[in-house]
Amino acid sequence: MARIAMGGKAIQGASVGILMLQARFPRIPGDIGNAGTWPFPVHYRVVSGASPDRVVRQRAVGLQNAFIDAAQELVEMGCDGITTNCGFLSLIQNDLATAVGVPVATSSLMQYPMIQSLLPPGKRVGVLTISSASLTADHLAAANVPLDAPVVGTDELGGEFTRVIVGNEERLDVEAAERDLLQAADALVERHPNVGAILLECTNMTPYSDAIAAHTGLPVFDMYGFISWFQTGLRPRRFS
Repeated sequence: MARIAMGGKAIQGASVGILMLQARFPRIPGDIGNAGTWPFPVHYRVVSGASPDRVVRQRAVGLQNAFIDAAQELVEMGCDGITTNCGFLSLIQNDLATAVGVPVATSSLMQYPMIQSLLPPGKRVGVLTISSASLTADHLAAANVPLDAPVVGTDELGGEFTRVIVGNEERLDVEAAERDLLQAADALVERHPNVGAILLECTNMTPYSDAIAAHTGLPVFDMYGFISWFQTGLRPRRFS
């Protein structure tokens, strides 16, 4: 029986396309921008001019078309779904999905409603963000997160993680960054004792998910888990 192979794409074998900020900070294992993080192949596109500060603190003003162009390039290459490496890009979720015509998952925050549905009555999902000062009601609403959701930022307490990532610095003290995340998690639980799960807004927080879960005793959801789930829909496992 003849084996027929089908083409139609310039590059095959990778379903997820990742839109990257133009950054130079370290991408340690677990970071969405470290290709070794993924157990499946992915495609990357760096969006010119999309610095961490411009996206996080300046709402990505003026960058929407650049993100759309980069996403369209990924789809033309052969990607079946698009994601990004910054949770603050929830602001362009609808515009990006409309423009590219494939599934789009801009932000880890989009998991909030599903996680909330898993929790017992009286428990809530708490959010850790890289900048509570910049995470607005618009960002939350765009990801269908309740506006009164418990939120704590590493910018409120720590001195390493937010400074290096948003400041786009080349040197990261990984242990100090982890301490920042654990301190923020402690503050989240102390301020909101009814938190039953933690959602990490920032994709760069994923390398610390295990430490946060062990420290707090709570389930932790991050961008790695979200995109792994996304991938299983784009490329379902074959069992026979």
